[in-house]
Amino acid sequence: MKRLDFLLEGIKNIKTTGTFTRSSRHLCRSIIKEINFNEATYIVELGAGDGVITRHLLDKMKQNATLFAFEIHPPFLEILKQIDDPRLVIIEENALHIQKILSNKGVTEIDCIISGLPFVNFPEKMALDIISACKNVLKNGGTYIQFHYSLLAKKLYEKIFGNVKISLQVLNFPPAFIFKSINILD
Repeated sequence: MKRLDFLLEGIKNIKTTGTFTRSSRHLCRSIIKEINFNEATYIVELGAGDGVITRHLLDKMKQNATLFAFEIHPPFLEILKQIDDPRLVIIEENALHIQKILSNKGVTEIDCIISGLPFVNFPEKMALDIISACKNVLKNGGTYIQFHYSLLAKKLYEKIFGNVKISLQVLNFPPAFIFKSINILD
């Protein structure tokens, strides 16, 4: 998707897209460096958008890995569907149903979840329900990575995961915070 098209789509649907610019290659690289691709067989991307992070993930994933990309915005879905990679499974459903969707595909544990969902635009209960569902499908020691353009949602991840490491990527417009949590089962 061209930058101008993304800008117009973001302005028109800021509540669902959460941004008006694509993630920079610097942000994509910062996100994927947090993933152990040698160990990751199942990866989930929530809010895959136009696939800019998706492509970076596919470039690093091993051949027998699977990427489940959740996206519900029709213009972005059309672009995602143009990615020709058998490891990519596009899910056109709300991330709230992640457990049921993955279970129906025979997947019970995920190694890593990357999310660009704009939780600051969601009702708090919905945000907590989605993040809790993510925790429930992550394996013990699995990684949850979320990026935001502010620190407003930090408490959501602390409440669910209990641990949050934050880094900042300034070479993105706007600069982005990367939240990383490790799933530690009781």
